[in-house]
Amino acid sequence: MTTSIPALLTGRRVLVTGGANGIGAVVASRFAEMGAHGVVLDLAAGGIPPAGWHELRADVRAEDSMREAVAEAARLLGGIDAVVAAAGVVPSWQRPAEMDLDDFDRVLAINARGVANTIKQTASVLGPRSTITVVASLNSWRGDPNILSYAASKHAALGLVRSAALALGPDGVRVNAVAPGPIATDALRSRMAARQTVTGLPVDTALDQAARATALGRIATAAEVADTIAFLTSELSSGITGQLINVDGGIH
Repeated sequence: MTTSIPALLTGRRVLVTGGANGIGAVVASRFAEMGAHGVVLDLAAGGIPPAGWHELRADVRAEDSMREAVAEAARLLGGIDAVVAAAGVVPSWQRPAEMDLDDFDRVLAINARGVANTIKQTASVLGPRSTITVVASLNSWRGDPNILSYAASKHAALGLVRSAALALGPDGVRVNAVAPGPIATDALRSRMAARQTVTGLPVDTALDQAARATALGRIATAAEVADTIAFLTSELSSGITGQLINVDGGIH
């Protein structure tokens, strides 16, 4: 169970990509509770931004789309102090010999190019004491035999974070990433259900198995991921940049 700190992000002007659903939506909600104002940016419709927040449509893969969205977000907010890059996609399982390379390109385009484009388009509007936080994955530091494209894309995202931290550090901009483990979102449940024909595990059994693989004996929550991002966005983490923070219950 997490507790919001109401004043932690007061006055912060935040852009959240992939904020219409999943972890991105939880980040926007938690940030609003902590006093931030922001813009939720997503390609999909149907998201409900927090009260007082704005919603924009953009494709993180497309330079023109993101350039226009970032400019509009900066106009709406009077500037941008923090970016959370939460847009991403998890592909279906594919073994190496079965890889669909067109799908490989799609995953890399969203998860790696999308992060690169987000950093590119926001770097020029961020000033000293600003932050960029990327939602990476435990697959940023370890492989997976069934989702090679995803692991490749998240390894690339971590490389972008570490490199951007070096490039933007002299300007006072901090760049970090969080690495969630399995998070019991609707999307994860759907993926586990689709994999049942391969694993033979019902969703609840698969979730229990994932929980038993952690030090805490449970999987982390989307709110815990959001709170970690809030810490990295706040002045409490002012000496931290170029880092990947695991939020996975202690996967071993």
